[in-house]
Amino acid sequence: MASVATSRPVIVLASGSPRRRELLARLGLPHQVAPPRVNESVAPGEDPADAARRLAQLKARNASGAWVVAADTVVAVDGRVLGKPRDPAENRRFLELLSGRDHWVHTGLALRAPTGETALVSSTRVRFRDLADWEIAAYADSGEGLDKAGGYGIQEKGMVLVEAVEGDFFTVMGLPVARLWQALARLGYPLAEVWDA
Repeated sequence: MASVATSRPVIVLASGSPRRRELLARLGLPHQVAPPRVNESVAPGEDPADAARRLAQLKARNASGAWVVAADTVVAVDGRVLGKPRDPAENRRFLELLSGRDHWVHTGLALRAPTGETALVSSTRVRFRDLADWEIAAYADSGEGLDKAGGYGIQEKGMVLVEAVEGDFFTVMGLPVARLWQALARLGYPLAEVWDA
């Protein structure tokens, strides 16, 4: 939990993602983590970007707090959603599918505040380089990708899999921080005090 300044409202992060928690801490935003229990399934035929926005809204609406931030990341290749792999074998199949190709990472962001609420989606195109079989096997067996949509973490060992990113890097990491900052400002969060501490 981040340190709390009395003049700034504590933000409830409706997500268990350590990456999102880390990004809020880097911004200096006081927060506490309280992921709600919701069904995070993507409906059959649902547009991946729409699903990311809907799931973020669902999390925000099912969390308690005056200021709530929720996010959900959906990875898709050719319209096929790649969730969190169930095991290393599925993680290997994901990486084989992504190898040498472009895919999309959609992160939905929802913010609920005393002054209103907003929801949006940020989309970034990511291209993997051609991966050797041993790299796919080694990365999948490391377990790093098991708790991540698409089966990889761009900010960890998975950074070596990525050839190019077209768009916002932090969307791929799971929280489009610039858009979050703007949304907080629009809804009246006292951001001017954040960096004074």
